[in-house]
This record gives sequence, structure tokens and C-alpha cells, in this order.
Amino acid sequence: MKQNRAALEASRESRVAVFAGSFDPFTIGHLDIVKRAAGMFDSLVVLVAQNASKKNMFEASLRKEMVEAAVSRIPNVSVAVYEGLTVDFMKAVGARYLVRGIRNASDLDAEQAVAWNNKVLYGDVETVFLLSAQEHLVISSSLVRELLKCGCAKGTSGAEQKNLIAKFVPKTMVSMLLKQFRKLYETV
Repeated sequence: MKQNRAALEASRESRVAVFAGSFDPFTIGHLDIVKRAAGMFDSLVVLVAQNASKKNMFEASLRKEMVEAAVSRIPNVSVAVYEGLTVDFMKAVGARYLVRGIRNASDLDAEQAVAWNNKVLYGDVETVFLLSAQEHLVISSSLVRELLKCGCAKGTSGAEQKNLIAKFVPKTMVSMLLKQFRKLYETV
């Protein structure tokens, strides 16, 4: 009985954080937040969120695979997929900290409202805001999707596509991202 209690107390003291997002696709800005957050917590779960009301370019399982490729060298980081409330996932894995990246005042306004609502739903949650590095302020998944659609059109060489996309996503996932985009593009 004492051993179980000690294990429970130890797990409560562990600093587990979640960094949730659609990551459609994961960018170098996301990777920067992951690296910085990994240094702050005992473990960090990158949660590829599934939102039924949002139309993603890539399936959740593929987004998870790409994130795993990007974070594979960070020892205390894992990746999961979840459909539902982020706070429910956090409760299930024993996480008390939710990491959010902030690029600008609009992000802060939106994230502040979400943080307050999460606190109502899960009183133990603490939202940790990390400011984006200056060089990543204009990078977004939306930008990468637009570059894929416009910059990777037929007639653009593979090398040109790689050079374009490599400026915005982790190097470990450039080829995978382009391959998956081409599969989508060829079926349209």
C-alpha cells in the first residue's frame, strides 16, 4: 500500500506537459516550441488533435508520423493522436501543463480565452505560453499548405520544391511531406 502511494505521489510530482495542435503540417516554428518546452518539463506529449469541424489537408495518422520524424531525437518527447477535448487527454496521461506558442497579439487573445475555459474544465491545468522566436513569427501551417498548393504545382522541379518547403518545415519531414502532397495532388 505504501509503495502504491509513493508511486502515485511521484507521478504527481512529474512535470508532464502537452503541446496540442492540428499540425497540418508541423513547421519549424512548432519544432522550436517543442525543443524549448522539452527542456522545461520531464516529459512532453505532442498531441495531434483531430477536430471533426476542421478540414485538414493530411490525415491525423500521417500528421503524427511527420511529427514523430521531426521530434525523434528529443528523448523526453512523444507524439499521440486524440479526438476530443485536450483537457480530457491531459487527465488521461496525468499532464498538468498545456504548452501554447504565441506569435502575435491575436494569438494571445485567442489562447487566453481557451486557457480560461480549460481551467474551468480541468482546474489543475496550467497553460504555459511560449513566445515564438522572431525568425518564426510569420511561419504557419496555413502558409506551408499554400506553398504546397501553389509552389509545388506541376512543372516545378523536385529540387525547387524541396528548397522551398525546407525553409518552413523540419528537414526530417520535407521528403515525406512532398510525397504525401503529390499523392493528394495527383488524385485531384
